[in-house]
Amino acid sequence: MHAAFAQEMEIWNRAGRCERGEREEGLTHVSIDNIASVGDTLNIMNITKNTILVTGGGTGIGRGLAESFHALGNKVIIAGRRSEVLKAAAAANAGMAWRVLDVEDAAKVRAFAAEVTMDYPGLNVLINNAGIARQENLKEPAEESDVAEAMITTNVLGPMRLTAALMPHLLKQNSATVINVSSGLGFVPFPALPTYSATKAAIHSYTQSLRARLRGTEVQVIEIIPPYVQTEFGGPAQAVDPRAMPLKDFIAETMKIFKEEPEAVENCVEQARGLRFAEATGKTDAMLEMLSGFALDPSHP
Repeated sequence: MHAAFAQEMEIWNRAGRCERGEREEGLTHVSIDNIASVGDTLNIMNITKNTILVTGGGTGIGRGLAESFHALGNKVIIAGRRSEVLKAAAAANAGMAWRVLDVEDAAKVRAFAAEVTMDYPGLNVLINNAGIARQENLKEPAEESDVAEAMITTNVLGPMRLTAALMPHLLKQNSATVINVSSGLGFVPFPALPTYSATKAAIHSYTQSLRARLRGTEVQVIEIIPPYVQTEFGGPAQAVDPRAMPLKDFIAETMKIFKEEPEAVENCVEQARGLRFAEATGKTDAMLEMLSGFALDPSHP
């Protein structure tokens, strides 16, 4: 067998074992999505010396990521709708910048992209983290349509609009990265959050397509797949829910993956692997049944 062909087949075989959720040293977080042909060069993100834009960076996972990259010496700009939380986060991290951004308005997204790239010409990393989640009663869909549309606009169109607006700039950089934050619920839906789950499945699909289309450029595409994390994203009770992964632990493990496996296109902490690989391991139905019985706290929007 030709040596190069044998090498490529082994890469595919090993990736396939990882895709099924099996463990192998050095491939824990590598999925089949990032396997290139022999001879291809994959752009690898350097976790320092970047200028990074984090949407939804004022609270929760977004703030945790922003602060971690800021601590490594990167220039970080956080963006979101609420100026008060952005100001507070920036004030707690000297040198961090902030901008108000409303991803629901396409024209405002384009204007924001033009402004932020003018002010920060070195911008080379985009982290699409902003999102909203709302409970829905699918037995009364007419009453829920506005709620569903708001989630689709923020969670799906928002990242798409901002990525598209920034792409011409990112393609001019020597090295650039787009990081999309999806969710374990994009792989097994939570029936109480049907549209939210669907938006995260859409982000996973979009991320795969974006990665494929950008292969051969200087832009790397990474997906972060969080589990249920202790933040106030779903209301105050979520921040202390013992069923959720502590935010500091999630951020620490996520950053560890960035540092130790820079070639990984899916950054998936251990606690999210059950959902991520449910289909590959034949556990989707069991996971869906479990989530169907999962009660949200009344404080969840």
